[in-house]
Amino acid sequence: MHADQTIDLSGLNCPLPILRTKKALATLESGQLLFVSCTDPATPTDFAAFCRQTGHALVESTVADGRFHFLIRKR
Repeated sequence: MHADQTIDLSGLNCPLPILRTKKALATLESGQLLFVSCTDPATPTDFAAFCRQTGHALVESTVADGRFHFLIRKR
């Protein structure tokens, strides 16, 4: 799947990954995809809750080489 925008939030800890993701999503149109890469181990739980609360779709959540990757579809 091709993301419309990608952001690298490596080195940032809660709440910054969620805040930066929220800001990036605000620039996208409904249905577009945002790819987020993080290193904060709390982000899988945080992003699942964020998407549940905001109505955005967490399309994919993976871990590779100590990095957490999320693909989010804007509602």
